[in-house]
Amino acid sequence: MDKRQFLKGSAALAAMTAVRGGVAQAGSGGPRENWAGTFRYSTDNVLQPASVADVQKAVTSVDSVRALGTRHSFNGIADSKVAQISTLGLHDFKLDAAAKTVTVGAGIKYGDLAVQLDNAGFALANMASLPHISVGGSIATGTHGSGLRNGGLATSVSGLEIVAADGTVHTLTRAKDGDAFHGAVVSMGSLGVVTHVTLDVEPSYEMTQIVYQALDFHELEHNFEAIMNTGYSLSLFTNWQHHKAWEVWIKRRVDQGGGAAPPELFYGATLAKEKLHPVVGQGPEKTTDQLNSVGKWYERLPHFKMEFTPSTGREIQTEYFVPFEHAYEAVLAVESLKDQITPHLFVTELRSIAADELWMSMAYKRRSLAIHFTWKPEWDAVMKVIPQVEAKLMPFTPRPHWGKVNTLAAPQVRAAYPRADDFTQLLKQYDPKGKFVNEYMRHELLG
Repeated sequence: MDKRQFLKGSAALAAMTAVRGGVAQAGSGGPRENWAGTFRYSTDNVLQPASVADVQKAVTSVDSVRALGTRHSFNGIADSKVAQISTLGLHDFKLDAAAKTVTVGAGIKYGDLAVQLDNAGFALANMASLPHISVGGSIATGTHGSGLRNGGLATSVSGLEIVAADGTVHTLTRAKDGDAFHGAVVSMGSLGVVTHVTLDVEPSYEMTQIVYQALDFHELEHNFEAIMNTGYSLSLFTNWQHHKAWEVWIKRRVDQGGGAAPPELFYGATLAKEKLHPVVGQGPEKTTDQLNSVGKWYERLPHFKMEFTPSTGREIQTEYFVPFEHAYEAVLAVESLKDQITPHLFVTELRSIAADELWMSMAYKRRSLAIHFTWKPEWDAVMKVIPQVEAKLMPFTPRPHWGKVNTLAAPQVRAAYPRADDFTQLLKQYDPKGKFVNEYMRHELLG
């Protein structure tokens, strides 16, 4: 993806709407951007259906289209030169307490879903660092959360409802569709518009969160797995200087002993006595509560509170998944570029994710370390550093996050996915004429 492609297009959805063919359509209101203001979409033709029937009308009314969620991707995955279909009008909620599942509209945000679930006595097994993201978009891009024993968000999916290119509705479930279901969950929005998602849930639980400061990277050489397995979820934050992670965030379930007083030292790192933000110099008001205070699962699993703009706001993000058995080597490889990286970086987060069976998941068939970069909005400088990072990671067969910026070409990306050819065939089955294929898909996967 070059600079022109990254910056092309035209910021928030227009407030004025018109109606065409029974489907609400956004009017032109100037440039439209992702939530961070670092990607501009190419069309202001945004169809806004409020039902599955509306989605069917929208899909069949255009020759080329992409689904659009909460605009949390940093690349052109949701972009189209012709039309986009917003899923935000699809936010219904139906709990099946006996089956321990919930079926929701694909446009519902995880933060809103979590409150409804918890009110009914249930919870999700995992959440991403931002609760602001939509369920459908998060699953389609393989967004993941953290925890070496926790699968990414898509592993909780047990059913999908998809409107295909010809307007027909398809329902796939883990129970009846087996391998094809595993291919359809992380789809990058290319099989059709996902309208409803069924998720596995469990009884509600409480959590605590503690933060340690200044963990020496030398501790990772022989203790990486033990460190990442501490608690329920763990993140390391660094700017790659001084061979340290400046913060270690540990999220612990109370029903797994997480309410106990934490030790003052953690592999040489010291327990923080005040609430912190992952980015040094940022105030902690946006972040979820720390200092070992007990709270609801959805108030601890994310890093940021729903009511605030998360992270730093205006930023660029990249992320690469490498096999966990090479985690320390990969960290050292990236660290060798520290003087090129640090001037343009807000923060890097290191997280672990359990292996899964989803064909196009970044954690497919391998436990993974995710190396995430939150860059300053310095496009030219960042685009000079990203290829250097990728070159350092190439020996570990990196898989870039589908919703974030990378410069790898389709053959390099496909080589990292054993089921890439099978996914291409599945795509042709649902979308034989390429209605949902955009420039991003050609560049990233199809060639």
